[in-house]
Amino acid sequence: MKNTAMVVIACGASGFAMSAMNALAQIYPTKPIRMIVAYPPGGGTDIVGRMMAQKLSENLGQTVVIDNRGGAAGSIGSEIAAKSVADGYTILMGNVAPNAINVSLYAKLGYDPVKDFEPVSLVASTPNILVVNQSLAVKTVADLVALAKAKPATLNYPSAGLGSSSHLAGELFDNLAGVKMVHIPYKGGGPALTDLLGGQVQLMFATMPAAMPHVRSNRLRAVAVTSNKRSQAMPELPTIGETLKGYDASTWYGVLVPARTPRPIVMRLHGEIVKILGVIETRDRLLAQGFEPVGSTPAEFATYINSEIVKWGKVIKAAGIKPE
Repeated sequence: MKNTAMVVIACGASGFAMSAMNALAQIYPTKPIRMIVAYPPGGGTDIVGRMMAQKLSENLGQTVVIDNRGGAAGSIGSEIAAKSVADGYTILMGNVAPNAINVSLYAKLGYDPVKDFEPVSLVASTPNILVVNQSLAVKTVADLVALAKAKPATLNYPSAGLGSSSHLAGELFDNLAGVKMVHIPYKGGGPALTDLLGGQVQLMFATMPAAMPHVRSNRLRAVAVTSNKRSQAMPELPTIGETLKGYDASTWYGVLVPARTPRPIVMRLHGEIVKILGVIETRDRLLAQGFEPVGSTPAEFATYINSEIVKWGKVIKAAGIKPE
């Protein structure tokens, strides 16, 4: 009888806790929400974050305030988010660098990209675009592979910096094609593109929004996109993966919350984000700026993050990039 009573009490307590959690989700939010963007204003993460913040504010009836905390390739802002109170009032607009790449690039991070966050939803992705100087005799991915094999360590490609998407896209290309090109890190994508236009370097895995104007003016030749599917912005361009099986170097953006955020709140945020991504106006705004709308379940996003950590960890190790 005593054991039975204890079971009944435990079940009752569990049921009460679940009811309280559900009630919490129903009234959430009751005050403004802070969305941390771990980069300065104006970049891809900031653009996607502001778009989502505006729509979440409208749907939730509370203001979602952007808090830009740039530095250390997104690590500073991500650490702030990870150490925030897990009550649903701090959310992170994460991306591939702080949530999948930095763990292999930095010897010491102030957060664990898996243990310290609860994924909510993948929001969008954007490919880089392989572009070459018009003087380079390369029109296809196969042309580039053949040239790189014929002239090892002579083709130079710039990037926006060590560990950037434009750098790792090149390292993944080398890895899968069995070639060796020379990486030249710059302090940003702008100066790198300038030197590509000037012929100081031969090719680049550039961000699509930055490279497209030069492609349209015929100053650069577009060869392929780095995503695993063709871009809706330039559907005529093949993917690198159509030639190099398994190639995918997309930059992605997604919403996460601190670990131990109540599950009903996570699911409330997830539902609103998926709803927003289903609106034609939102999708058109993202597509117009080179972003591909995605949307996922929290479990799917968690699986994807883990696979990205493994993939980029292998690329970084194979390239001999030492953690800083």
